Amino acid sequence: MASISDKGSASSPPVGYHPYVPPDQDMKELTLRAVLLGAILSIILGAANAYLGLVAGMTVAATFPAAVIAMAALRPVKGTILEENMARTTGAVGEALAAGAIFTIPAFLIAGVWTRFDFFRSTVLMLVGGLLGVLFIIIVRRTLVEDATLPFPESRACAELVKAGQGGETGARYVFGSMALGAVIEFLKNPNGLKLIKPYVKGILGLGHSKIVYLTGEGSVLQEVGKQGRMLIESPAASGALVGVGYIIGPKLASLTFSGGVFGWLFLMPLVLFMSPDAWDMVQAGKGSWVDVASSVYNAQVKPVAVGAMLVGAFYTLYRMRKNLAAGVRRSVADMRAAGEGGGVLRTDKDLPLGTVLLLIAALLIPMILIYNSFAAHLGSAIVAALVMLLAGLLFAAVAGYLVGIIGSSSNPISGLTLTTLLIAAVMMVALGVRGNPGVAAVLGVAAVVCCVAGVAGDMIQDWKVGHILGATPWRMEIGGMIGVTAAALTLVIPLALLHEHVPGGIGGENLPAPQAGLMAMMSQGIVGGEMAWALVLAGMLFSLALILLGSPSPMLIAVGMYLPFHSTAAIFVGGLIRWVVDVLAQRRRATPAGKDLVERIGLLLASGLIAGEALTGVATAALRAANIELPTVLYTPWLGIAVFAILAFVLIYYPLRQLALSGEVEKA
Repeated sequence: MASISDKGSASSPPVGYHPYVPPDQDMKELTLRAVLLGAILSIILGAANAYLGLVAGMTVAATFPAAVIAMAALRPVKGTILEENMARTTGAVGEALAAGAIFTIPAFLIAGVWTRFDFFRSTVLMLVGGLLGVLFIIIVRRTLVEDATLPFPESRACAELVKAGQGGETGARYVFGSMALGAVIEFLKNPNGLKLIKPYVKGILGLGHSKIVYLTGEGSVLQEVGKQGRMLIESPAASGALVGVGYIIGPKLASLTFSGGVFGWLFLMPLVLFMSPDAWDMVQAGKGSWVDVASSVYNAQVKPVAVGAMLVGAFYTLYRMRKNLAAGVRRSVADMRAAGEGGGVLRTDKDLPLGTVLLLIAALLIPMILIYNSFAAHLGSAIVAALVMLLAGLLFAAVAGYLVGIIGSSSNPISGLTLTTLLIAAVMMVALGVRGNPGVAAVLGVAAVVCCVAGVAGDMIQDWKVGHILGATPWRMEIGGMIGVTAAALTLVIPLALLHEHVPGGIGGENLPAPQAGLMAMMSQGIVGGEMAWALVLAGMLFSLALILLGSPSPMLIAVGMYLPFHSTAAIFVGGLIRWVVDVLAQRRRATPAGKDLVERIGLLLASGLIAGEALTGVATAALRAANIELPTVLYTPWLGIAVFAILAFVLIYYPLRQLALSGEVEKA
């Protein structure tokens, strides 16, 4: 087996490759303090993004905040740029693992397979999936990072941020300042916190009295029933995290998400209420308020439509990327064939030996077969599930890496890749005769590992591209990635369990809707367990098809907007509007290209801080409830939520534009 060595040298770097730290320069990199900081960041950022994903149905790449925090922490102790890179690489992977976990692991609860989190099996699924994500993407690392046709937009932006930090400006004050603001807002509005600010208003709007005629029984008797026109109305949630998400994804994507909320909550739900004779009867009989009835109707009859729309939207996303997907597969196959031929011996070329990588992959198959056998209680099915996981994981690791090279980690469509795997695994379980909860559990187990693989692989190749630009050592970053995955996997179940058990409604409820996990649960139950509401799902699929025919750029986002609570999508839309205002004002002030990049970077750091601050406080307040610490209700009025939006708008608009003015990056009249 080949050994790792940074010495040797007749090879030269690729033409045009000039890393910030030259390949022949020796510099501290894989140090205890860098790895320890990275492991802590992986745990913290993983927990924060788990919360965000459960609330908003999306996560935010942690590369930028991890880079800023690493610079701020290591600069006072004279850490090198490569130590900062190591801490960032190790720390950012926690977010990627969290994305893979929260899109699938909660599905075991939503599907009813588990009544509470299984700590051991959840940890094994995340650990194996995360480690396989690192190992699979090692095989294609060099080809991807050296491909000049791949722009790696987020990687290049992060590398420039790190380089700029060598001049003393890290941007840490923006991240930590907005983290504090987000934490304070969340503590004042969280139901487990001080309860000063009620985050949103929900109520029923009466729209007058009308009559409808419908057929009963066999259709032979006409009845006339009094109906009260009703519509559920919600205000945007006063949430720093959701506003931050909208700011990061921008006005276009925020508007698409909000349009799904408008269609589901303000069109479909009132229509269903109007056409349902049971709704009026339930309210009259005192079986629930109009708000309760409306929420029940939405969960039972509108969410399945959203699931069908998400299903078609996910496959349409993959279809639009079919050429890139095919290219990613070809690259993966070619790299596996050429991996044994070796590469350059420069420090910036050395990966972990291929033999070691393949041996570790083979070793990780053993615990997966055992876990799948514990789910399905059938060894043959467990072996098949493990092979499906292995092949799909290898394929989608390469695909995710290639897509991240084009569109960045924040847009990595891991839910679409996972859904494809889930459908394949579900069909295989049905063919093998494994049905009911054992079949559902096995299918979700395969999906969970592949989802973690795709998330981690995409994040790793993005971070390794940053290291490639800076002149880091690949094998050391690969070890850092595995340490970060291990740290996050061993701890991530704790905040998930806290949130599920101590947030009202738990995971899958209104406060933590977990849309992707709900989709995975419904699809696995529908195919394996025979519980799918196919008529409604089909309606959603046809709706998504209609959106595609109308030229919608993202049916998936619209479908996610239908699935999420209205106050969440509305808050995301507010964040998108604030971003639009910032962009317009920067343009009116004649910002140069460098000035626009500066405004974007400062806004991104502020929004990332808001997200991290609220998410971490949400986990902390859940821990308070777990410790039976009940804080008093101070006021809990929604009117203070208006002040929250005003404060968030001021922070996200004022500071980026102020920094633009101070930089002088504006065109002269």
